[in-house]
Amino acid sequence: MVFDEYAAYYDLLYRDKDYVKEADYIYSKLKKNGCSDGSILELGCGTGKHADLLSGYEYTVLGIDASVEMLNQAQKLANNNPRLTFRHGDIRKINVHGEFDACISLFHVMSYINTENDFLQVLTNVNRSLKDGGIFIFDTWYGPAVLSQLPEVRVKRFSDEVYNITRIAEPVVKERDNIVEVHYDIFVEEHINGIIKEIKEMHSMRYWFLEEIIRMSKEAGFVCTDDFEFGTDKTLSLDTWGSCFVLKKV
Repeated sequence: MVFDEYAAYYDLLYRDKDYVKEADYIYSKLKKNGCSDGSILELGCGTGKHADLLSGYEYTVLGIDASVEMLNQAQKLANNNPRLTFRHGDIRKINVHGEFDACISLFHVMSYINTENDFLQVLTNVNRSLKDGGIFIFDTWYGPAVLSQLPEVRVKRFSDEVYNITRIAEPVVKERDNIVEVHYDIFVEEHINGIIKEIKEMHSMRYWFLEEIIRMSKEAGFVCTDDFEFGTDKTLSLDTWGSCFVLKKV
């Protein structure tokens, strides 16, 4: 399962990620679209950091994730926060009906949905989960930018008082399927004994195009009301790797 071994080191690998800034940004989008409070469904909640921060804006949040190990990390937050609930599940098969004011899916979770059929199924389920007029905000890899820039091998190194971690990400572009297979090789060294553990995972990432999002949104009962670069609000372009979309249930 993707992220299961990875999960124990996930927060360390992304400790430079500005969750506070991102939560503030998402709050501004929720508020702009008429959802300044209420209930949020989060698809692919990971270790729960976005959910925890958003709960500070008086939202209640139900987070769903396929990784049990990631949810184990998230549950530590829920134990001290009654506004948070986390549930194990496949976001293609969520089964809640008309309960939520908004749904969010961040950090390219929707790019882990690799086929149009599955993507449409997620949208249909989200629509069923929202109240009338509810919104869905999500980000994905943006096809024109991926094909223009092409992904490269990347190496990240992190340390804390317990571990040295090196992560190598080697991408393989599958143009016919609009997918990038990212092959991760992660080396975890424990300071205390010098033991090195190797973790290998392959993450299959679908890059999506605006025309596809608009078409599938309409099929699922949404209208796409906005699209922009995540974090900057810039117009989508060949330089936009992370695209963000706002859908409204109609």
